Amino acid sequence: MMEALSELPLNAEPARDDAVIEVSGLRMNYGPREVLNGVGFSVGAGEVIALLGPNGAGKTTTIEILEGFRGRSAGQVRVLGQDPAQGGEAWRARIGVVLQSWRDHGRWRVRELLRHLGRYYEPYRAPYPTDELIEAVGLTEHAGKRVNRLSGGQRRRLDVAIGIVGRPELLFLDEPTAGFDPQARRDFHDLVHRLSDLDSTTILLTTHDLDEAEKLAARILILSGGRIVADGSPDQLARGVSRDAQVRWSRDGELFVHATEDATRFVQGLFAQYGDAIEDLEVRRATLEDTYMAIVRKEER
Repeated sequence: MMEALSELPLNAEPARDDAVIEVSGLRMNYGPREVLNGVGFSVGAGEVIALLGPNGAGKTTTIEILEGFRGRSAGQVRVLGQDPAQGGEAWRARIGVVLQSWRDHGRWRVRELLRHLGRYYEPYRAPYPTDELIEAVGLTEHAGKRVNRLSGGQRRRLDVAIGIVGRPELLFLDEPTAGFDPQARRDFHDLVHRLSDLDSTTILLTTHDLDEAEKLAARILILSGGRIVADGSPDQLARGVSRDAQVRWSRDGELFVHATEDATRFVQGLFAQYGDAIEDLEVRRATLEDTYMAIVRKEER
């Protein structure tokens, strides 16, 4: 497995003309402590990227640098063609941010707040129509409520609405579905796909929910020890950890398990030999969680 891990896709994306985010040699020190050590990656227009990593890996620092909220010690960073450290109001109007929580709008009513925030974007771009946005995040029945009367899940939906009210070209999502019930989570996933597919919004997502990352992101970046240690699709990363698929089946009440690189050919052979006697067939590859844990443990060692 160690040999396979060394072959994981790393910064595999070539330089591209449509890059929305370009990072090269990014370093960040807090006094003597080095948090980021030569981080580099690029994100193309319309991509949905998940940035994963253990606590303390540097995810929040990286995102804050990209958003222009934090300086850096060294390296080149361009977001929407601009150095975030020098980004002005017109540049910021092209970016949406959904933080883990907002705490300063309690007395506003939902519809009034979103309409008010939308006005700030009008000099630069047309914001989402307020009622359309409220419907998109599932708050239609609560549009007249004060924010401090919303439940935790409803408040989180409002956080998402605040982040996308200005129709951002680039959207940063920090643990966006924390506190969501299963239906709200599914609705949010549909919204992310809509933003990416229909509006060509580029999305950079940070989450500890690996199932969510696998459902939303076409590409995964894993940050560990202050650097990007893996970069690729969930399937690419899984194959880097193990090229074998695990095939499980039962026959005459007996359970069988077999590992193979060519699951399709193996299953065809099973049915050719045993036909309808094959039951409970399952083909399983390493999940994103399996892959993530293998990569992080290797880096920690």
